[in-house]
Amino acid sequence: MSSGPDPFLLAKLVCPVTRTPLRWDGERSELVSEAAGLAFPVRDGVPVLVVREARSL
Repeated sequence: MSSGPDPFLLAKLVCPVTRTPLRWDGERSELVSEAAGLAFPVRDGVPVLVVREARSL
């Protein structure tokens, strides 16, 4: 997903912790939750929205 997730999909995804919108970070290929201070990986084009898999910002 180097070009980024589908805009429709991105608009529907929310942080599993705060339920706030996620921001796409194309350099790291992650979905970022500013509110939770977490970055969720995207593996093989699939967002992994599991807190224990997230990276702290």
